[in-house]
Amino acid sequence: MEPVTRGPAGTSDVVVIGGGAAGLSLANRLVGTGVATVTVVEPPDGPARPAERTWCYWDQDGDDLGQAVTATWPLLRVHGPDGTPLTVDPAPSRYRMVRSTAFERLVHARLADSPGGRLLRATADTVRDVPGGAEVRCTAPGGRTLTLRSRYVFDSRPLPALPPARTQLLQHFRGWFVRTRDGRFDPAVADLMDFRVPQPRHGLAFGYVLPLAPDRALVEYTEFSRTPLTTPEYEAALGHYARAVLGLGEFTVDRAEQGVIPMTDARFPRRTGASVFRIGTAGGATRPATGYTFAAVQRHSRAIADALRDGRATVPRPHGRRALAMDAVLLRALDTGRIDGPAFFTGLFRRTPPQRLLRFLDGATSVREEWGIGLRTPVGPMLRTALEVPFLTRRTHPAPGTRKSPP
Repeated sequence: MEPVTRGPAGTSDVVVIGGGAAGLSLANRLVGTGVATVTVVEPPDGPARPAERTWCYWDQDGDDLGQAVTATWPLLRVHGPDGTPLTVDPAPSRYRMVRSTAFERLVHARLADSPGGRLLRATADTVRDVPGGAEVRCTAPGGRTLTLRSRYVFDSRPLPALPPARTQLLQHFRGWFVRTRDGRFDPAVADLMDFRVPQPRHGLAFGYVLPLAPDRALVEYTEFSRTPLTTPEYEAALGHYARAVLGLGEFTVDRAEQGVIPMTDARFPRRTGASVFRIGTAGGATRPATGYTFAAVQRHSRAIADALRDGRATVPRPHGRRALAMDAVLLRALDTGRIDGPAFFTGLFRRTPPQRLLRFLDGATSVREEWGIGLRTPVGPMLRTALEVPFLTRRTHPAPGTRKSPP
């Protein structure tokens, strides 16, 4: 990438398409460091704008997102299939929750306060390379057509279809923000995986609890499987988890959220033109074996800003090749049923020091650390899968989406 330079009025060094986690994270990094002027193109109010979402990540050094953090937890807990709880202290890391509306307010304010920042409410229609950069044609509310020019474009819009993959699972979930009559939650502990729920025939299922106060929490039901559920099926699973497993007693549901995240070893295109790059899930930022995206987006945004500053030739990958290779093996082992998912993830937390485990989940461990973790997994099934994966054919899978409820 060539170093960015200031252009004439009406242009930006960078245009970011999409105002979700990836687009706003990159814009926040660019205006915060002054590396480049940036225009963020977000859909106007209406059906094109996504519903409010929750993003979680762990951080040990602190960051500049504190104003958007809704809650933090110093302790993490996993419940094994037999109900045995395992609580770990990942200090100095803490698990953090960010709500998308708070994140948007924070970054929008920083764009407004920055002489190099601009927010445009419009629909991006076409993106193409032009001499010296790229051009984005947009439609503003009311139908007015706008043309933006920049040295680089970073596009975070979802892909119309996922690239071919050897293995594709979906992380699909529905969550309730509940309020109980009595204090039922420990605000110091986040339950990352609670396997005390009925397991599907294929894949795995778990509960997920993020306490916001002694009487308030986000309670989710999550599956790693090939096909999403209908909304009534999620509601039934959540009701069972909240009442029969957690024993919440009387409670009300303030609001709900639902989503589908691809878990795939597909090769995502990072570049779609000489000056046009993909970011976020569309650029491969979602960790295939866990579905975590937000922390990778923050690291990728820093790496892109560094590349722009230094004039490096390409945008770096969101995840290293070694991490992606390990994830391809784990995905295949889960998809074939060669390993028991609940036992596998419970064992990881039981046998791996917390800080090392978090680095592993983020793809930041050394080869030596990964060997040590690998030897504590089902070696035979994992080795068999590792030998098989390179010879599998990549094929197109159905696009992820929530199944419609029956009439």
